This record gives sequence, C-alpha cells and structure tokens, in this order.
Amino acid sequence: MCLVGTLIYWSSEPVLKQARRYTILVADRTTGVVRRVTVAARPAVVFACAVVTLPVLVGIGAAWKAKTEVADLYASQRALELENESYRTATAELSGQIQSLQTAITDLGARAALDPSLARAMETLPAFVKSRAMGGNVGTAAKQEATYTNALTALANPEDTFGLLRTLLEGLESRLNLVQRNVERRNALANATPSIWPAHGWLTSTMGRRADPMTGGADYHPGLDIAGDKGQAVFATAAGIVTHAGRQGAYGNLIIIDHGFGLETRYGHLSGFEIRQGDHVQRGDLIGRLGSTGRATGTHLHYEVLANGRLLNPLKLLTQQKPRAQ
Repeated sequence: MCLVGTLIYWSSEPVLKQARRYTILVADRTTGVVRRVTVAARPAVVFACAVVTLPVLVGIGAAWKAKTEVADLYASQRALELENESYRTATAELSGQIQSLQTAITDLGARAALDPSLARAMETLPAFVKSRAMGGNVGTAAKQEATYTNALTALANPEDTFGLLRTLLEGLESRLNLVQRNVERRNALANATPSIWPAHGWLTSTMGRRADPMTGGADYHPGLDIAGDKGQAVFATAAGIVTHAGRQGAYGNLIIIDHGFGLETRYGHLSGFEIRQGDHVQRGDLIGRLGSTGRATGTHLHYEVLANGRLLNPLKLLTQQKPRAQ
C-alpha cells in the first residue's frame, strides 16, 4: 500500500495584497483598433488630486500676490499723501514768509517815503525788492525778478524749488532784518534825542560865557535857564531812564535822565519831583516842577544836555519854537 501525504506550510509573514489596477479602453470605431491603458489606483488618485489642487494653488498664489500689490499701492498712496501734506505745509509756510516779507518791504517803503535818509539803508536790498518797496517794477528790477522766476521754473523737483525758495527768502530776510535793525536804531536814536523844550517860560540865559548872576564875575554857563512860575511843569525832552532824582549841590533838586546812545539830560533847581529814580519816561512826560532850589537867584529851570560826558548846546537839538526871551 502506498501512502500519499500533503505537506501544509504556514508562514508567519503577511500575504501581500495585490494593488488594485484599472484598465482604460480606447476604441476607434472607424478602424476597430482598441488601445488599453492600465494604471494603478494610487497614482491615478494622486494625479487627479494634483490636477484639482494645482489650479487652487495657482489661484491662492495669485490672490496673495494681488493682496501684496494692493498693500504696496496703499503704502505708496499713504507715502504720497504724506509727501503732498509736507509740500502743502511747506507751501503754506513759504506763503506766510513771503507775505510777511512783502509787508515788511511795503512798511520800509512807506517809511522811506517819509524819511528819505532811509533810502541809503535800503541799498543793500535786491533791485526788484527796492522797486516794489518804492511802488515800481521796471528796468533792472524787472530783469532781476525775471531771473529768479526763470530759475524757479527750470526746477523740476519740488524739493529743489522749495530749497531755492527758502534760500532766496532767507537771504532776503537777512537783508530786510539788517535794514529793519538800522531803521529801528534810527528810530531809537530819534526818540532818544532831546528835541523839545523842557518847560514853558522865558529864556533868561543861554549856554556860554556870561557874568555870574551872584558875584558878577566871569562865568561859563553849561546849559539853558528858563524862567517861569513856581510849580510850573517840567517835561522830559526825550525817552529814557531816570538815573537820579534828588538833591545835588548847586543844582538843588536835580533830575538826570539817561537816553541811551551816550545822551543825558539834567534838570536843576526843581521845587518837586513827579518821577522816581529807575522810572522809564517818554518825550513830553511830566517829570518835575519849576523852583529855585540850590544856587539860584530866582525861580527857573537849569537844563543841560551831554553826549558821552561832553556838554552840548541844547539849542542845536531843539525843534520846537523857542520860549519867549526876557
């Protein structure tokens, strides 16, 4: 007897499952040719996902790029708005400076018309500025202004234009300031010049050699004597600061006013004071009363003018009508 046996083998390794595949048939009805395309399921799914995902990724990229460009456009717009605002601010400032300078030029022209001597101070200004100040705009002045205008027109960059305008305005402003300082100094000097009579009355003695009213001997009189009634008003002859208001030797009650520029006036023999030391006074202010204190033979005002400590003849500075002579 023959025995047939079957050997069964069990493997511990898993049995690999065969990958699913798909066959695509493409038939040509005219020729009857059939073409087969066999593809695995996983690559097909991957390919289909790629086909679907690629447009989405392209769209997302395009949207991101568009968003970035829009953000850049907004940033550029904001920068332009800030730049325009800066230009508007600069233009407003320049317009204000030009208006101020034009006002100053007009004011200087008006002052020069009243005081021809100011024309010498205005010689430092450009020709077209002087012409505008004096009410004209012809000849050399027009050519010089046209030169400035053409220079501004030739500049394409607004920053260059503003820079040139600022340079021109600063130069013009410095010249105007110089002229203004000269004008103000002249006005201050005019206000500080003793030019009115200090009291109303009779001119009893002028400056110079004379006989001493008490001894009859030779004497030099350093100022003017103006006689009047006791208590009569005495006025400051120019603007200044009171540096002395009190009794001083032969002057009796004396007021000394410092007018600046080295100018000083003295008012002697007063019966009383209407101001105190340190007061600021203007031309024509009441400062004291006529009297006969100190070395005096009668009621009168003794008036002196000094420049840098040297006596000046007050009559050379007075602009009003003289008081009545005795």
